[in-house]
Amino acid sequence: MADKNSKKKNDQQNATIAVNRQATHEYFIEQRFEAGLVLEGWEVKSLREGRIQLKESYVVIKRGEAWLYRAHISALLSASTHINPDAIRSKKLLLNRHELNKLIGAVERKGYTIIPLSMYWKAGRAKLEIGLAKGKQLHDKRAASKDQDWQREKARIMKKA
Repeated sequence: MADKNSKKKNDQQNATIAVNRQATHEYFIEQRFEAGLVLEGWEVKSLREGRIQLKESYVVIKRGEAWLYRAHISALLSASTHINPDAIRSKKLLLNRHELNKLIGAVERKGYTIIPLSMYWKAGRAKLEIGLAKGKQLHDKRAASKDQDWQREKARIMKKA
């Protein structure tokens, strides 16, 4: 019984593949969506090893479909010899038509941007959390940094008391 419980904990801890930490610093995240990805076999194997970087990636809507650009998935050394892996190929995102329409409207009319926030496993499939976001100005970033510092200091004070 103990083995099953420990396996569940490991699965929950290993569910997250990658997080775009810079996104929350650069943008105000208004809304979050979960999207599936169209991946090749070697990409899935690399994701299982955690070989992805979302830092410079972004989402573009072309012809009514969402695409993930510049997400760097580095190939494993033991990849097949007949496959030429492209580390930064564009990947199609799988979203409902209702979600796509909402994203298209926000991007075209309201000036939002779509950024990838994190990638994780859900029921054995790779999912990407994307966010509808607005960019922060420099003074917004300073205020957010001040607020973080205050929260950290407040936690230290409460811990001592």
